[in-house]
Amino acid sequence: MVRTQIQLTEDEARALRRLAAEDSVSMSALVREAVDRLLAARRGPPEAEVRRRAARAAGRFRSKQSDLSERHDEYAAGGFAR
Repeated sequence: MVRTQIQLTEDEARALRRLAAEDSVSMSALVREAVDRLLAARRGPPEAEVRRRAARAAGRFRSKQSDLSERHDEYAAGGFAR
């Protein structure tokens, strides 16, 4: 682990101390958990999850357009223009 110094407001430090005591963990553990969550949220889901979701969505929708596969760009552009 890398030792890092941060500055918190009095209110943040007090709330963090309280949470750490309630959960019987260190303040550092809570900060690491918060950083992990932030990084995961910014990264988005793992690529494998994105591919799994895309595979599940494929073929689930229907269109009344018989030429959708040939003119999908035109139809999408029209939909975004609205």
